[in-house]
Amino acid sequence: MPLNLPILLTWLRVALIPIFVGIFYLPHDLLPLHSQNMLGTLVFALAAVTDWFDGFLARRWNQTSSFGAFLDPVADKLMVGAALILLVELARAPAWLAVIIIGREITISALREWMAQIGKSKSVAVATIGKFKTTAQMIAILFLLWWDALLPGIPTRWIGLAALYIAGVLTIVSMFYYLRVAAEQFREHG
Repeated sequence: MPLNLPILLTWLRVALIPIFVGIFYLPHDLLPLHSQNMLGTLVFALAAVTDWFDGFLARRWNQTSSFGAFLDPVADKLMVGAALILLVELARAPAWLAVIIIGREITISALREWMAQIGKSKSVAVATIGKFKTTAQMIAILFLLWWDALLPGIPTRWIGLAALYIAGVLTIVSMFYYLRVAAEQFREHG
């Protein structure tokens, strides 16, 4: 396993998951709900920034590796999955929508693994629709974690829910896009 700054940033993202989740389980007399929302949002935002930054540095410094290519999406899926499950438990997101998003992530990860095994991983590389889905998902999670109004008249919960529904639609559309791209390989390789 190579050890460089991009991979360390990815490991940091994984390490932030229990911290991020734990913040919302602290007793309210120790950390009031408003403070939990702020701190949890900041930790999630830090993780999101490391996601962008580790890939940027790996490409810029030519430190890409197969291990990094494996670990990065795993860290992303774990962080997003943990956030969505937490939001469902906090009654800030519908469970059915979280199941769709998490289910798609598992399905596409398995599809990418299978495509890599048959030497066709470039066929299911991240597409623009997937980037839009991820952007909507991150915006939704950040607003739903914050939950409180940013400024008077700016209801973060409604912005977050709207972004989550948009992410849900893009999740389904992108899943069908990737499945359509891979359909030819399914026919060839059974």
